[in-house]
Amino acid sequence: MNRSEERATVAHIKEQISVVLVEPQSPGNVGMVCRAMKNMGLRELRIVKGCCLDHPEALKFAVSAKDLLEGARVFSTLQEALADTELSVATTRRHGKYRQEIFSPTEIVAKIAANLSANRAAFVFGREDNGLSTDELSLCRWHATIPTSNEYGSLNLAQAVLIFCYELFKELGESLPEGEERGLAGSSELESLFGQMEHTLMRIGFLNPQNPAHIMRSMRRIFSRAELDGREVVVLRGMMTQIDWATDQFRGKKGR
Repeated sequence: MNRSEERATVAHIKEQISVVLVEPQSPGNVGMVCRAMKNMGLRELRIVKGCCLDHPEALKFAVSAKDLLEGARVFSTLQEALADTELSVATTRRHGKYRQEIFSPTEIVAKIAANLSANRAAFVFGREDNGLSTDELSLCRWHATIPTSNEYGSLNLAQAVLIFCYELFKELGESLPEGEERGLAGSSELESLFGQMEHTLMRIGFLNPQNPAHIMRSMRRIFSRAELDGREVVVLRGMMTQIDWATDQFRGKKGR
């Protein structure tokens, strides 16, 4: 492959990367995000609800990236925005019980780049004032954060987007990183698996009906680390179906 062909291939690969903004509040920030993306060769912007995209402030700060702003796709939910995506990264500033195994921008971009040939990717950014909810984070395969000073760690939305886009730009350059071309299960496939899993685990008394999400978040983390492909999801769903069939006569949780 000559250099021009390789550059064309890298450009095509970058088309498989989306930036997703969840309920952005400032039109100016959205415009600046478009500019940051175009600086680094990314073009796919997705918006989950949020502010008006044809606002004068959005157009003003997009500068020469108005085409990205005008071409942004708007979704009603984050789950819909990620439905066709296998490699999803939720960005967060906070750590906690359900915010573990958080990668740096450099680390997560290396993981993404190694799998881009056969998969779509999305970097998800939350609201300017309070970021992503725990439930929204659970929809993503991985979590990442930008290390900052303890004195003041809050970044502007466009600044955060630029840092991740810059790391992608550095990682991809003009040549593709070597990696196995393994197609991972998409977000919609995983959500179907987790929905069936929750139903089955509830049915056999494994989950607390008052708070099934507590254990299901752990299940999501386990299977996110496993980086399941489509066939593996089918196997797990078949196992859930067999459990349902085998427990038709189930009379309650063990010990009761």
